[in-house]
Amino acid sequence: MSELDDFLTAMLDRQIAAETAIHNGEVEPRMALWSRSDPVTLLGAMGMSNVGWDTVSQTFRWVASRFSNCTAYSFELLAAGASGDLAYTVGFEHADLSVDGGPPQSTKVRVTHVYRREGGEWKIVHRHGDYVPVDDLPPEPGRGTATAGE
Repeated sequence: MSELDDFLTAMLDRQIAAETAIHNGEVEPRMALWSRSDPVTLLGAMGMSNVGWDTVSQTFRWVASRFSNCTAYSFELLAAGASGDLAYTVGFEHADLSVDGGPPQSTKVRVTHVYRREGGEWKIVHRHGDYVPVDDLPPEPGRGTATAGE
């Protein structure tokens, strides 16, 4: 098994389970995957930028308090790499959930994670997530692009 395969086997299923949990308002599984050793950083889809475990963990608690009723979560891995004690993933998170008790909605977030091996275990040390701008989405199947006057 390659270094990358070892990393993905050790981390990906655990991370998907933790992300599903936070989309249902449960923060602890996500927090368990994160390093407590600075530097840790978070650049978020909700406009937040945090440096240091204290502020990052507070943000996770706030995010979890806003999310509920996740009926679907998936992670679309686009790229990944691992070398020594560092690794990364890049992909899209797709979720159907309620935000602030509102009606269910579908979300798509571009995410990049950086991982560091600590004591033989992979830990997340950075997350950058942002919502995919509508202009970056391809047309839906069966719908072409319309021009003015059509």
